Amino acid sequence: MGSFTKWLGAGLGFTFGGPIGAAIGFAVGSFVDGFSEKDVSQEQIDYERSRQSGTRSAADTQSGDFEMSLLVLASIVIKSDGKVDQRELDFVRSQFVGMYGKERANNAFKLFSGIIKKEVSARQVCIQIRQNMSHAARLQLLHFLFGIAKADGNVSESEVEEIRKMAGYLYINQHDFESIKAMFYDASENAYKILEIEKTATDAEVKSGYRKMVKKYHPDKLQGLGEEHLKGANEKFQSIQAAYEKIKNERGL
Repeated sequence: MGSFTKWLGAGLGFTFGGPIGAAIGFAVGSFVDGFSEKDVSQEQIDYERSRQSGTRSAADTQSGDFEMSLLVLASIVIKSDGKVDQRELDFVRSQFVGMYGKERANNAFKLFSGIIKKEVSARQVCIQIRQNMSHAARLQLLHFLFGIAKADGNVSESEVEEIRKMAGYLYINQHDFESIKAMFYDASENAYKILEIEKTATDAEVKSGYRKMVKKYHPDKLQGLGEEHLKGANEKFQSIQAAYEKIKNERGL
């Protein structure tokens, strides 16, 4: 692990390359004291050598990869409504402190302060993530992005559309998109949307839908990304449990 990765406090893999790697290099070279783009470039070379020697797999997704993906996608969502709201920035920082601890979160936020100043292609970033990250991890990214959008108390249409585009690039279907989106709203029919069923569903279909969602969103699917990412997974899982309980109570099941 190189000096930059040690400073960050996490291993990095696929995000050393591609548009995410370019955004990291820009932020490090411009906004992080004590490091330069050359530091990142050297670690990229070391990572590629480890892949070629067989000690690392191209499919490896490190905890830091998820972290860097979050930072880049969050920067795009925050800027999508034409302004950078302090409440959204505070949400990102608080989430990172909760996941990674204060020191690592502070280092990540230094990077974020630079990344947010760079224009990044959402499509290119999402393609890179899609090619290297599991479907369960991509769903978790989407959940986090809606949390950012909601942090200022209002999810603007431009933010929803930006996240919708990202979902498409990430190969997350419309049902999954609407399910995660519904977790951040209080409309009466949202319990059904969360379970990806119609309000006219039979009791048997409700139970079947619930079991399907439990399987899809179970936190165990993110074990490979480390304990730090399980909090968000548990929040998503609890939303599914709450939706099911609400429907059961309404129906007297």
